[in-house]
Amino acid sequence: MYPEIMVIPMRQELTRLGIEELRTGEAVDLALKPQSGTALVIVNSICGCAAGRMRPAVRMALEKAAHPDKAFTVFAGQDAEATERARGYFTGQPPSSPSIAILRDGQLVYMMPRRDIESREAPAIAAELKAALDKFCAKPAEV
Repeated sequence: MYPEIMVIPMRQELTRLGIEELRTGEAVDLALKPQSGTALVIVNSICGCAAGRMRPAVRMALEKAAHPDKAFTVFAGQDAEATERARGYFTGQPPSSPSIAILRDGQLVYMMPRRDIESREAPAIAAELKAALDKFCAKPAEV
């Protein structure tokens, strides 16, 4: 684990976007227990691909994409219990940091693991994330 003072700016890069940080297993369960609606879940990390690719991509995607009902983040390597618990909701997916998931009605419908983040630049990641948010989080048009 890194000293908290070092990771505060990395946490704030997502919380400033209105993404709620979950720091305990109990908080994760309260936030992600099966319910109706959509949830974006970001596994944050101190690594360079999170800093230079994932976090900027999340910001870019949320500027133009449909928004989930709720958005959460856990910090791998810092809040181990919360991260492990969040990963438990990513059925069939191996642990990955950083990563981005979308849950709908408590079920995993989209996952972008580290391998899909570290190999691309932020705009490409943002474009894929925007498409996923628009697909899984768009509200039906009112008639």
